[in-house]
Amino acid sequence: MNRTLPLILAVALFMEQMDSTVIATSLPAIAADIGTSPVTLKLALTSYLVSLAIFIPVSGFMADRYGAKRVFRIAIGVFVIGSIACAFSNSLGAFVLSRFLQGMGGAMMTPVGRLVLVRAVPREQLVTAMAWLAAPALIGPIAGPPLGGFITTYFSWHWIFLINVPIGLLGIVISGRVMPDFAKEETGRLDLSGFLLCSVAASGLVFGLSVISLPALPPVVGICTVFVGLVATGLYVRHSRRAPRPILNLNLFANRAFRSAIIGGSLFRIGVGAVPFLLPLMFQVVFGLTPFQSGLLTFASAFGAIAMKFIASTALRLGGFRVVLVAASLLGAASIAVNAFFTPFTPHGVIIAVLVASGLLRSLFFTSANALVFAELSDREASQASTMSAATQQVSIALGVAVGGGILEATAFITGNELGIDAFVNAFLIVAGLSALAAVPFLTLPPEAGSRVSGHRQRKAGTLAEPAPAGE
Repeated sequence: MNRTLPLILAVALFMEQMDSTVIATSLPAIAADIGTSPVTLKLALTSYLVSLAIFIPVSGFMADRYGAKRVFRIAIGVFVIGSIACAFSNSLGAFVLSRFLQGMGGAMMTPVGRLVLVRAVPREQLVTAMAWLAAPALIGPIAGPPLGGFITTYFSWHWIFLINVPIGLLGIVISGRVMPDFAKEETGRLDLSGFLLCSVAASGLVFGLSVISLPALPPVVGICTVFVGLVATGLYVRHSRRAPRPILNLNLFANRAFRSAIIGGSLFRIGVGAVPFLLPLMFQVVFGLTPFQSGLLTFASAFGAIAMKFIASTALRLGGFRVVLVAASLLGAASIAVNAFFTPFTPHGVIIAVLVASGLLRSLFFTSANALVFAELSDREASQASTMSAATQQVSIALGVAVGGGILEATAFITGNELGIDAFVNAFLIVAGLSALAAVPFLTLPPEAGSRVSGHRQRKAGTLAEPAPAGE
């Protein structure tokens, strides 16, 4: 397999994933510079996530209509322009709008990049390609806070965004040379009603959950917005049954492998989405570490994510999707629960070892689950699958942060104490339990599910069973 393509795509995804978290530790400096408060500036975090939620649903249609290569390169360009606008923003309004523009580019990069990989790589090489793609993308959110803190402390917050310019321009040039040109698909007219309903549903859920967990606005605003998002979700389900070409084809859920990957992946991401929020907060509030020290500790899980790419394909070939995903779900959830037993006196070496193992298990899970999404679908269905996968990822990660923050607030309210170690113990154990539920949908898979992609062969009565054809 040519590793150039997945690495180019991974760099773009790293840039997009990192930017969703990189300003977290830089909010005070940015707020002081543009004349607002750090709490109010959290709207910039939310506007980026809302933009992703709005435009991800249309990414598959755009890739089919105008060509995945062209859309991917334009998306990088939009992201770079948004980065420049962020660096030169001098007011809250300008900064929020610039982050929204960045999100428009990011919304196209992730699902379209994954779609390019699925169409360019033979199914039997998909796991290896996904492993190369997943590691940098998983490192992005972890690297964001310490990198943002380092750049802000020793340079200027403006460079958080300006650093994207040379990376993005290089990505546009190289992707133009190495990415294949796929034939455009017959898409018909855009399902405008479906797009509007999907946008309201996804952005309502992501915005509402973000407001609840990062209260730049009164929590009641977040609760009302989540309700609007749920209503729009119900309306879209009804609309999709009537529309001849719905923007998101929910019939894909009839495929058991796809259904298990989306449901199981969403449950697991609730826990994973909460950890980057809970762990640095515990290190700083309870353990007394600086933001930079806590960022360096949490970055340890990145090494596990990198190591995973060497074992994912072997693990799936030996065990198959069902065994690997059930084991990764349960062991990954256990690694989240272990965080509850950290204390200010736990040696940093022990914490780092746990986080490295956690990163490896998390990366193994996501590489496998992302490959399973496409394992039994045709290339024609891949654009819809990539779009739905990206949309559910955004919602489940936002839900994880909201659940983690909600548990902390509820514990502090019930006990009447300030935020302490007990609140974090409760939060880690609960989100770990939610992540462990991801094993349930994978238990329903047959042993040979996705065997064309995993390379796993189930031995039956002394013979090797043939894998089911893709699409069945």
